Amino acid sequence: MVAEHSLEIERKYDVDDDSPLPDWSALPGVALVREPESRSLDATYFDTIDGALARSAIAVRRREGGPDSGWHVKRSTPEGKLETRWPLTIGGEGGGSAEPVPAEVVAEVASSAEPPFAPIARVRNQRRAFALVDADGELVAEFVDDRVLADDLHAARQTRWREWELELGPRGPQEGSARDEFFRAADALVIAAGGRVSSSSSKLGRALGH
Repeated sequence: MVAEHSLEIERKYDVDDDSPLPDWSALPGVALVREPESRSLDATYFDTIDGALARSAIAVRRREGGPDSGWHVKRSTPEGKLETRWPLTIGGEGGGSAEPVPAEVVAEVASSAEPPFAPIARVRNQRRAFALVDADGELVAEFVDDRVLADDLHAARQTRWREWELELGPRGPQEGSARDEFFRAADALVIAAGGRVSSSSSKLGRALGH
């Protein structure tokens, strides 16, 4: 089965439970903020016992819920997060073998890690997703308001937090200086609402205390 590929260019923000939502229509190019879509997401992350994927800045997860439900491989790059995705049905849920990660995903990360893989974290997320669109109704960016419950499966530790993410869409600024201006404007709106640029690059990292 052919995988789908995408590059995520986004900013993450740490916010308090009662932080008010910014007025994202003030962002460059945004004409309208559409009504939110509610999503319940449940993701399990996998790695080797010695953390080979983490050392290579790769995350493997199986996520249910939302429009991109499936198996994901996410790589951190200087340009953004490169994501490769398959539907949940690949490998027949492991093909009846003891290895929990499907063969297609194992092959994708073979240059960085080899089986066996095991669950390392579970991240459940109640999300509200807002489409920020231009005057033509095309997507400039997606803003999500996340309330997260995460379990570190090795340390038997559970944490909760709220965070925001702002990810560029097809009509978002593509050139470097315009993109920087867009995110500077977003940062200012978040700071005015009492938030701050996130100290963690991923939910997995935060779940594991990184």
